[in-house]
Amino acid sequence: MTSTFAPPASATGLWRTALDIESQSADHYKDNVNRPLLELIDGSPRRVLELGCAAGHCGEVLKARYPGVYVVGIDANRAAAQAAERRLDRVVCGRLEDIDFEAQGIERRSFDTVIVADILEHLVNPWRVLEQLATFMTPAGQILVSLPNVRNLTLLADALQNGRWTYQPQGLLDITHLRFFTLTEMRLMFQETGFRPDKFGAVISRNLNDLYNANRQSETATIQFGRLTLANVTSQELLELCAEQFLFRCRALSAPAS
Repeated sequence: MTSTFAPPASATGLWRTALDIESQSADHYKDNVNRPLLELIDGSPRRVLELGCAAGHCGEVLKARYPGVYVVGIDANRAAAQAAERRLDRVVCGRLEDIDFEAQGIERRSFDTVIVADILEHLVNPWRVLEQLATFMTPAGQILVSLPNVRNLTLLADALQNGRWTYQPQGLLDITHLRFFTLTEMRLMFQETGFRPDKFGAVISRNLNDLYNANRQSETATIQFGRLTLANVTSQELLELCAEQFLFRCRALSAPAS
């Protein structure tokens, strides 16, 4: 069977502009503070390393909340990094996987808190970066991680019902995402890189909030979304289908070698 392929009328050509991460406007990041993730912080951090600090809004919140905290930010976008310099104690501009931390004077075992908010999915090798980060954490340090959930029902339904996997400037299908994770694969990544989650959270998609609340108390439920009907959905499965993002606080399983 042969057919003629016609591209969808709504094709945006987003790839023409949005993949130049270094040169994007700082306005792209808006007030990008993952406040639910910050609520997982244990104690009062003194030295924080933030990967993907954008324009420094998150660090600014930390400095207001924890007087005297020293915040180092890293971001690949030049305009954002320049804006962050006005808010943070130090900013390193560069692609995370290309940075020589020690050459930048970032000392091993010097940070009690590392924040990795919606960053790992943008990396070629997030597993290696996690292993590397462990060497810059104090023995009792904490790493705060947020990751988008590819098992999200809206995303899956659009693929199954409409044949669409449409990249966007931001969100679950941010065009700069290179890696996609379910909750199971997130936990496996932490395990494989020497981390143990000790606190967990989820952010429910706004458009799935009513569906989640209507069924969250049921041992199993039948849910319908568009033309999709899913039977015997457990409460854990419901959470995974309705979550847009998962949040973790992790500890290193053991102190890494120097």
